[in-house]
Amino acid sequence: MNGLSVYRSLTGLGAPLIVHLLSRRLRAGKEDSIRFPERRGIASRPRPFGLLVWMHAASVGEAQSALSLIARMLRVRTDLHILVTTGTVTSAAILADRLPPRSFHQYVPVDYLPWVRRFLDHWAPDMAVWIESEFWPNLISETAARGIPAILVNGRISKKSVANWQFLPGFIRGIIGKFRLCLAQSDDEADRFRHLGANPVHCVGNLKFSADPLPAQEPELRRLATRVDGRPRWVAASTHPGEEALAAEANRHLRQRYPDLLTIIAPRHPARGPGIAAELGKSGIRAALRSNGDDIDSTTEIYIADTLGELGLLYRLADFAFIGGTMDS
Repeated sequence: MNGLSVYRSLTGLGAPLIVHLLSRRLRAGKEDSIRFPERRGIASRPRPFGLLVWMHAASVGEAQSALSLIARMLRVRTDLHILVTTGTVTSAAILADRLPPRSFHQYVPVDYLPWVRRFLDHWAPDMAVWIESEFWPNLISETAARGIPAILVNGRISKKSVANWQFLPGFIRGIIGKFRLCLAQSDDEADRFRHLGANPVHCVGNLKFSADPLPAQEPELRRLATRVDGRPRWVAASTHPGEEALAAEANRHLRQRYPDLLTIIAPRHPARGPGIAAELGKSGIRAALRSNGDDIDSTTEIYIADTLGELGLLYRLADFAFIGGTMDS
């Protein structure tokens, strides 16, 4: 029995657990209660007539980097529609305001074979484009089994991930090898994909460098700029658990030299904002929480921007930026 067969057997046997975990996520607000059936491969809209490209982007960053590619593809082919899938509520909310006409969003189905097949039966895409580094075995393998050409765009994989995959070389080769073409972000990552079994692989640079600047509401930018006028400030953006503590420690050290420093933290998952504020408060740090409507005053050390779609505003406001999740190469 090969690796894919084992994976499919395990996900099949684990179906009750998958349903349970999804239900827990729904109760915790991590799933969209209105469009929840999409996670089981049940479409919430009809398939558009004609040529359809399915583009999968794991979450917010990947989806935003894909917008310029989506716009270009739609300009080149006026008969084209693009289905964009992601797995997070945050990404869906952002894409709702930024996807151009003839493109639309659905949640990606969980990688359980009956739900994957239901999804592909309905949408029957003419091509699949995967962004960056999320590899779901059933989705990729079933797409290939139907003769749907798939390419990996803006491919990214860390040295740590490559090392982990060494324990299952045949499994990852069977997944990566399903892509007709792999376009990597860098020469190093291109070599990693070749090592794992991708072919052909080309390095064409990072798609994010072609993306349009993130939007920002100018009135709010002017208001916040007035509040922080004269203060040095930096933003820790899209932070993961543990990185807020690092940002707070950096804030403590930097304030010894720049006592009026303002540190801005924008967690990757905004729902974590209140918890971050509580932890900072235990350390005696004066933090303000944007979702509560807290304003910035002269006593604010850290401003927690736990809101959706405002990174463009924060980048314009800050002098320097640290991007979360970038320390693992």
